[in-house]
Amino acid sequence: MIETLLISALIIAIAMIFFLVRVLFTKQGEFKSQHIHDSEAMKERGIHCVMDQDREMRNKKLLKVNSEQ
Repeated sequence: MIETLLISALIIAIAMIFFLVRVLFTKQGEFKSQHIHDSEAMKERGIHCVMDQDREMRNKKLLKVNSEQ
């Protein structure tokens, strides 16, 4: 049990060291955004955030004219 805990703590510590190295040695010291709407590749494919898609669909429903009447 203690061995597993120590191995887990060691893996987490190594990961944190890699993150620290990444932050210290990149140009502006920060990570790139991982959001879909910030990705150029996703923009080229027409894929965007689910929240934006939901907002667009709600706006389309509000603007849609009911032709059944």
